Amino acid sequence: MRIEAEALRELADRIDGQMAKDFERAVECLHSCGGRVVVTGMGKSGIIARKIAATLSSTGTPALYLHPAEAVHGDLGMVVRGDVVLALSSSGETEEILQLLVTIRRIGSKLITITGDKLYSSNPDNSGNSCKRSTLAQAADIALDCSIDQEACSLGLAPTASTTAMLALGDALAVALSEKRGFKEEDFAHLHPGGKLGKKLARVSQLMHSGDSVPRVGRATKMTDVFYEMSSKGLGITTVVEDNKLLGVISDGDLRRLLEKRKDVFNMTAGDCVTANPKTIRPEEFAMTALNIMEQKKITSLVVTQADGTVEGIIHLHDLWGTQMV
Repeated sequence: MRIEAEALRELADRIDGQMAKDFERAVECLHSCGGRVVVTGMGKSGIIARKIAATLSSTGTPALYLHPAEAVHGDLGMVVRGDVVLALSSSGETEEILQLLVTIRRIGSKLITITGDKLYSSNPDNSGNSCKRSTLAQAADIALDCSIDQEACSLGLAPTASTTAMLALGDALAVALSEKRGFKEEDFAHLHPGGKLGKKLARVSQLMHSGDSVPRVGRATKMTDVFYEMSSKGLGITTVVEDNKLLGVISDGDLRRLLEKRKDVFNMTAGDCVTANPKTIRPEEFAMTALNIMEQKKITSLVVTQADGTVEGIIHLHDLWGTQMV
């Protein structure tokens, strides 16, 4: 773990230092891509390439994974003019990827590489070059240095720290690119409609009770009718409104407390029993925000209103249970 952590620290220092301009150029190249980002890699690098392609796609950059061995048997048709190819190879000499270079150049796609070349070595050789670049790095429009000092494998053979660094560099590109695109939470929600994550990003307006299912009474409504409205709608609460503007709420808890203190509850009106200035939420807020408010206030329902106090609906804790957030 410490070996891999050290590899990441050195990579972060490199991105913040000698590799900063190349990293920025890579982000700009991906941002200006008129097609898709085609990510390719073989073996363990291929597994990392799949994850990078998935991360790019989920953060607003159309991307796909291309298996280099399958590519030379017909799948190269997936790469078209306007695409950018992101190639991963620890050695930079992976034969299956090198076979793609001619076609990538013929199509005119830009090539960004992530290799284990020490492109910014502080120990130049006798020729004055920092190091001998791999074939893949030499062919690249932008070559990124993902070199490590050692693998975490005790034999120094199994890709461990090297693949961790590749993954982190891919994530860094994806996150920097999403920020450059102005990718927001609502964009993320549109791309993740399923599962627990998608449910957390659902809007209050998607889950709330609205229309006739919202309990409403007026200020002058008799408490007998208030009881009926609350029971028939089954949300444990009713809004008290005037011209559909919220005056307050009456909850099951309010009724229990009233019955303990007053004997003439049935002779009272909603205006006599209303709790003014209740906590509300806007329909465009995230459902997760509604859940946090309910937990903090120890309540089970929130009235959904517009900025002017117009009642739009009610969101209940049970509605959130169905989303797997609770």
